[in-house]
Amino acid sequence: MTRVLLTGAAGFIGSHVHRALAAAGHEVVAVDLMLPAAHGYDAWTPDDVRRLDVRDGDALAGVLSGIDVVCHQAAVVGAGVSAQDAPAYASHNDYGTAVLLAAMDRAGCSQLVLASSMVVYGEGRYRGGRRGQVEVGVRCVDDLENGKFEHRDPDTGEVLSWVSVGEGAPLRPRSLYAASKLAQENYATAWASATGSSVTALRYHNVYGDDMPKDTPYSGVAAIFRSALEAGQPPQVFEDGGQARDFVHVNDVAAANLAAVEQPLAGFNPLNVCSGRPITIGEVAATLAAARGGPRPVVTGRYRPGDVRHIVADPSRAKRAIGFTAQVDPIRGLTEFAFAPLRSAAGVGAPGV
Repeated sequence: MTRVLLTGAAGFIGSHVHRALAAAGHEVVAVDLMLPAAHGYDAWTPDDVRRLDVRDGDALAGVLSGIDVVCHQAAVVGAGVSAQDAPAYASHNDYGTAVLLAAMDRAGCSQLVLASSMVVYGEGRYRGGRRGQVEVGVRCVDDLENGKFEHRDPDTGEVLSWVSVGEGAPLRPRSLYAASKLAQENYATAWASATGSSVTALRYHNVYGDDMPKDTPYSGVAAIFRSALEAGQPPQVFEDGGQARDFVHVNDVAAANLAAVEQPLAGFNPLNVCSGRPITIGEVAATLAAARGGPRPVVTGRYRPGDVRHIVADPSRAKRAIGFTAQVDPIRGLTEFAFAPLRSAAGVGAPGV
């Protein structure tokens, strides 16, 4: 039996990880700050979760004694609605991780499983038929305004095709949240090198499933579509709906964390946590609408500057390293998600510092 400190244990993903670790026979010390942005203002702290801020080194010292591995899920999430969110990301995600790593070193705990994200990649990988892989930048606003959403070869104008992204791809964050997740990885990389410790950074792709937060600007797109359908409104699909993503069920994410806890790897190891079965945003909306009996999605042509066009993961390294393969097919999982219970964190605004 392993003794695990689980941060963010009451959150959407953390609560599923908590159950998976406990079911496997591990002793879980569960902590969570219970931020309103994730839990709502009137949320109660579960009986088996201790309220704790990972930015408090003294409080961490009190829970790290005898811990074998830390599974760090606590974070302020979302793409960042405005530049005013930057301090919250830097405080909770980056400073919090730095304090945690220092506390782990003092406590002699040398294994970390870190919740990272696909957003560290920025854009995915692309290739053209004539010259192979092509590096792309931020899409031109004029193109977006004119409905030209795909990346094109700058020399030939050829529409580029997406290629699955492996863990060795360049890391080019394009949102405040992405910048904070990359900073977490950088701190963890340096910590592993300095202390000889083990870090497995699980780069989650588009996570969905039971207990996902709804009705906030920081919700995932699957929950936003669900909320629209529940209100009798058609899901609003941005661009042309052709954006390719990898949607991975939260039960698979929990299984990946369990595998990472049970199979420590030497040094710093980033792993994609994904289904390996890409799906477009339009297909996500259509699947949820069909499961609930409509209304049908509306493709709006609207866009958000800075959004990436395609990001699809290569799942092979996680399978080799820790034996993780996702079990839930996205179409089946999203069909079930159409009526899954969601948590309410509505109206709480931006996360606090």
